[in-house]
Amino acid sequence: MDTTRPTWQPPLIWRAAQLLARVVVALLARLEVSGDVPEALRRGPLILAANHISPFDPVVLAAACRARGVSPRIMATGGLFRTPVIGAAMRRAGHLRVDRGTAAVGRALDDASAAVSGGSVILVYPEGRIGLDPGMWPERGKTGTARLALACGAPVIPVAQWGCHEVVPYRAPKGLLGGIARSLVRRPVVRVHFGDPVDLADLTPAAPGAALRATDRIIDAITDSLAPLRPDEPDRPRHVDPGRPVDTSRSQRRRRA
Repeated sequence: MDTTRPTWQPPLIWRAAQLLARVVVALLARLEVSGDVPEALRRGPLILAANHISPFDPVVLAAACRARGVSPRIMATGGLFRTPVIGAAMRRAGHLRVDRGTAAVGRALDDASAAVSGGSVILVYPEGRIGLDPGMWPERGKTGTARLALACGAPVIPVAQWGCHEVVPYRAPKGLLGGIARSLVRRPVVRVHFGDPVDLADLTPAAPGAALRATDRIIDAITDSLAPLRPDEPDRPRHVDPGRPVDTSRSQRRRRA
């Protein structure tokens, strides 16, 4: 990949939103960010692959990325883009729409590939949804993130987060006000860790099973980065959201670091 080309420049509206995210997170939680993004990768091309545990994740990740000097374009569900105000802001900020469960979902990968090839930093959720594993460990991933990485040759950095589920409940906006009120009083700790790039050097897009193997490596890397963030919650989370369903059909066997 030619990294000498001019990289994508985050619009003012997105840089301002990241600053606002830091303020919002500071009001509701105590944010702890560890690890780093190498300076040479902060302007892209780069793929950030994060676990997904709460509707509050994008706000926390926007704040954490700001703390590390990164302005990623987020791959987000199409429903957000259909919201009158939020949708318009997301389009202006350069985020990428994913219409899950429709014939247009394949276009999201093409858009992401073009964005990464153009020098952008892309933030993706390899699980493809808010995880429903009973222990809140990363689920078995979809192959889209791996196929994107293999096709573009861009490095993948795992991003693990923990604590967002204590701020905003799974079924938000239902229960949102109660969650915010509790957080204003308790200000739970929310942790984000940027791990080391995932080694995919031995895999090529045309190799049989390459996307599946790359997906497992990415999910394993996120899991390994998550484990130190929840040392006192190794099996099940301390905070249990009664509105969160449980689905073990996509549970991934967790590999210890």
